[in-house]
Amino acid sequence: MFDLHVHAAPDIVGRRLDDAETVAAYKASGFTGCVLKAHYESTVGRAAAVGRGSPVQVFGGIALNQHVGGVNPTAVAAALASGGRVVWFPTADSHTQRSAGLPRLCGTRPGLAERTYALPPVDPSAEAAARDICRRIAEADAVLATGHISTAEVAWLLPVAREYGVRRILLTHPSYTVPGMSAREAAEFTAAGALAEITTFKLLHQPGCDAAHLAAFAREVGLANVVLSSDAVQPDSPPAPEALHLLIDALAAEGLDRAALRACANGIPADLVVPS
Repeated sequence: MFDLHVHAAPDIVGRRLDDAETVAAYKASGFTGCVLKAHYESTVGRAAAVGRGSPVQVFGGIALNQHVGGVNPTAVAAALASGGRVVWFPTADSHTQRSAGLPRLCGTRPGLAERTYALPPVDPSAEAAARDICRRIAEADAVLATGHISTAEVAWLLPVAREYGVRRILLTHPSYTVPGMSAREAAEFTAAGALAEITTFKLLHQPGCDAAHLAAFAREVGLANVVLSSDAVQPDSPPAPEALHLLIDALAAEGLDRAALRACANGIPADLVVPS
C-alpha cells in the first residue's frame, strides 16, 4: 500500500501522529511508501529525514500557499531541487477555500494579512508564474497536484501542464467541498491523462458525503483513473494505516472490486509518485 496524502505533526493544527510515528505505523502495516503533506510547510526535508534507513519510501512536496508567496516559481524550484516529488497548487489559501469558509492560517493567527491565490481565468495575472511552475515540474518529472483551485482553473491548468510535458497529474480530492467537481467533469480530466483522488477524510468528515456517494464517483471516473489516499492523521480520524483500509472496506461494501481498490491505494499512486 502507498498513501500519497497524509498529514503529520509538526503542523499548525493538531495531528494524531508525528512524522516518525506515522512512518513507523506504515512500516508495521506493510506499506511501501507515503507522501507527507502540509499546507504551510515544505515536507521535502522532513520526508528525507524520516525516511532515511526505513523500508518505507517517504516523499515530500510543497503547497503553494501564503507562506511561500502563493504561485511562486522560486519556491517550487527550491523544493524540486531538494528532491520534492509533489507540487500542490494553492490549497488552504486558494480563493475557493475562503469562499467555502474552510480553515486558513490567516483566520487563526491574529495580525496576518488576508490573501488568497488563483490561476486563470480567475486571476489572469498568475499565468506567467503558473506556466513557469509547469515547466519546472515537467523538467523534474514531478507530480502536479491541483490543490483546492476551482474546476475552471483546473480546466485552464491541465492543458498548459501537458503543453510543457508534465506527465504526472493528480486531481486533488476533486469531489471534496473544494473544488466541488462533479464526476462527469473529473472523468473528462482523467480521460486526458490525470488521476482523480478519493480520500478517507471525505468519507469521515465531508458533509453529505458517504460511501455510496464516493463509490458512484469512482464508477463514473473508472477505477483505473482513481487513487485512494487517507488525507488522515487528524485527532478525530483513525491512524493513517487504518484510515486507508477503512476507505477500501467502505467502497468494497458498495460493490466495487476489492482487488481494483487495492491497486488504487498501491500500484497506481506509487507509479504516480516514485521516480522512474
